[in-house]
Amino acid sequence: MTALHRLQAALGAIVSVDPLELEATRVDKSGWQASGMPLALVAATSVEQVQITLRIASEFRVPVVTRGAGTGLAGGACGTDGSIVLSLAGMNRILEIRPEDELAVVEPGVINQDLNDALAAHGLWFAPDPASKAISTVGGNIATNAGGLLCAKYGVTREAVLALRVVLADGSLLDMGHRSVKGVTGYDLTALFTGSEGTLGVIVGATVRTPARPAGDVATIGAVFANVAAAAAASASITAARLRPAVMELLDPSALRAIAGYLGTDKMAGLPLEHGAFLLVQTDGPLAHVEAEAALKLVRDAGGDAELSTDRESGENLLAIRRAMHPALAAQGEVLIEDVSVPRSRMAEMFEEIARISERTGVTIPTVAHAGDGNLHPNFVIPFDPEKPADAPLVPEHIWAAADELFRAALALGGTLTGEHGVGVLKQRWLVDELGETSFGLQRQLKAVFDPQGILNPGVMFAAEK
Repeated sequence: MTALHRLQAALGAIVSVDPLELEATRVDKSGWQASGMPLALVAATSVEQVQITLRIASEFRVPVVTRGAGTGLAGGACGTDGSIVLSLAGMNRILEIRPEDELAVVEPGVINQDLNDALAAHGLWFAPDPASKAISTVGGNIATNAGGLLCAKYGVTREAVLALRVVLADGSLLDMGHRSVKGVTGYDLTALFTGSEGTLGVIVGATVRTPARPAGDVATIGAVFANVAAAAAASASITAARLRPAVMELLDPSALRAIAGYLGTDKMAGLPLEHGAFLLVQTDGPLAHVEAEAALKLVRDAGGDAELSTDRESGENLLAIRRAMHPALAAQGEVLIEDVSVPRSRMAEMFEEIARISERTGVTIPTVAHAGDGNLHPNFVIPFDPEKPADAPLVPEHIWAAADELFRAALALGGTLTGEHGVGVLKQRWLVDELGETSFGLQRQLKAVFDPQGILNPGVMFAAEK
């Protein structure tokens, strides 16, 4: 009996071999497409179904690719040839909300925004704030250690995870972490699994921190600068003043031009956004207005043409400029959204490096940064080409050559290849450059401890063993 027959006999209708459904699992939001065709799609709705899937996969040594909403940006959850794609999107229940302990217990398929909507009735929130929060799952956030616009002040996903329930490669169930505020018993496996990109086990449940929502109003600053260096200097001065905005986003001139063309100048909140760089700052909490006034002075002292909004509607209009970044680029072609981080003090240098790489290679690289934590998202737009061969790679080699320079520049500035998207398959070739041979070898050994047959997401993070 084959692995497919065993799956169908054990799990019945939740096992699909429909070509259209299998085809849809081969891609994520990065645009990367896995080669070949998966063996089957298993749409699990229970822990037991996940365990059965992994037991069969382990018995037959069949690769398993765990998938949530498919919103990843590194090719880390795409159905590879001959693999079982294990979808957790149907495991979408909020199992428990405990306001007195400020925690929630959820299944991995719960949508980030749905969790926050449920928590709002209790005055709580789940702080991680990826741009895809309306469609991304909590399990996917945990698997990639997702960040977002708010993480400079409120932390990335790892800081919000108390405990995990995981099914290992052999189908056994492992509980790790704690429900208490403190807990330091043994190795911190919860932190290890957060950001492991499906390579160590399958997350089937999570206990997450849900602190009180910040009290008070928000205040929002939109500012235009002559160039990105001046905007970066302004953001650095805000950080140096020990102000901690909830949001601080920086758009370079190339990105701003694309947004202006996409939205139209009448939708640009009254600011002269046809040229220059844009800095968006939003403060929250009881001192929001006080902090915003202090930040506004720093922004204007740095040469910014700035506007302060103290009501939510006008603040949302300014945020809409930032949110239009990726739709504006997607209207021009396929977009490779990259993700590097550098020390905040060196962010201006990284923008300069990106500009130099763009000029040297002739590749336009519109860039947005989470300026509060030094996380930059350089974007590469591949124009639509109706005559492009079906088997041609999504990303041409000259784009990868420019990206290679960009990644190495980030490392040279003391930064990292990825601040929040993960390694996936798109960045594995540069992984050893950042980790070094010793750490790289140890991490491969760690994977082998949890996945001795190498069936969990092979080829993600580390190249598959030959």
